[in-house]
Amino acid sequence: MSIEELTPREALRRLRAGARLVDVRESHERDLGMADGAHGIALGELDVLIAGVVPAPGDELLLICQSGARSMQAAQRLQARGYHRLASVVGGTSRWQAEGLPMAAPAAHVDRDFHERYARHLRLPEIGVEGQRRLERAHVMMVGAGGLGSPAAYYLIAAGLGRLRIADDDVVDRSNLQRQILHTDARIGHSKVASAATALSALNPRARIEPIAERVTSANVESLLEGVDVVIDGADNFPVRYLVNDACVKLGKPLVYGAVHRFEGQTSVFDTGGRRGEAPCYRCLFPEPPPPEAAPNCSEAGVLGVLPGVIGLLQATETLKLLLGIGEPLRGRLLHFDALAMRFRETRLPADPDCPLCAPGREFPGYIDYAAFCAGAG
Repeated sequence: MSIEELTPREALRRLRAGARLVDVRESHERDLGMADGAHGIALGELDVLIAGVVPAPGDELLLICQSGARSMQAAQRLQARGYHRLASVVGGTSRWQAEGLPMAAPAAHVDRDFHERYARHLRLPEIGVEGQRRLERAHVMMVGAGGLGSPAAYYLIAAGLGRLRIADDDVVDRSNLQRQILHTDARIGHSKVASAATALSALNPRARIEPIAERVTSANVESLLEGVDVVIDGADNFPVRYLVNDACVKLGKPLVYGAVHRFEGQTSVFDTGGRRGEAPCYRCLFPEPPPPEAAPNCSEAGVLGVLPGVIGLLQATETLKLLLGIGEPLRGRLLHFDALAMRFRETRLPADPDCPLCAPGREFPGYIDYAAFCAGAG
């Protein structure tokens, strides 16, 4: 038997005539306001709780959600349990509200900006309110506000990251704008971290942006990493990459690595904290830096403008997974991307048992002159 569908106005008429109306949205959605007179039971709890609201299967029962899809699912589920006077409200609460029908007041404790801004995250069981609050408490350190840092920062702040510390001593140059989307033509000559803070604060004023207009060095790296949960490598040179990796190994911080060159990029997660001998670090991948002529930077070799966008978004994705404790991070795996072939390739990356930095039981050897170390490669 087909499920009857009602307009909100017809549902209101029947509600006033004695029918029961049940809102099957999640509690955080209902906190923003429900159709006046509705009872709230989330779709996942319907089978257990419906008898407390509609004890007799022959009572008239109307179901409403946000737009009509979940209420129809709920009606079909209850029909299978023997309820037969069922109807779903077409257009759901959105249409009910748009037509000016009476609404119950939002819950007194509700943070409307939080619920509206992150509505799509809150609907994911893997995130929900608890996960979103966890993101708001999280603190990430980003090395570089350039090609990789731009997309990674944009999406992390949009996703609800609470604090982002960005270190970069460079200024915005016109040649950056082809790929460094945090910056604008009007901010050429401005500090990159100040430009980034302007863009990110405009996107999500809930976030706290900490611009550090400094080059990352052995003298300041540990203070820059203090209190952060995850570090993102958006550097464009080998000395800083080795330095940040070494600091992350010493301090037990997960490092989300990314690099781009012409039409190719790669990313991985180096997370040896508590996993020595199992999870590799950057030095397991590159025990020694390649000679300078084999690894020119973007200003020397060029780079497809969208390529850092792809790799930076992958870095943002891995960062969110680490912060939320979901999915399978890229620990022990190096993901390559070839933009010309539009092809991803994965390489297994084992921990090096003889790594000079992260081998089990090895003491931290201390910071070195990383510029000299990289200049002497080859």
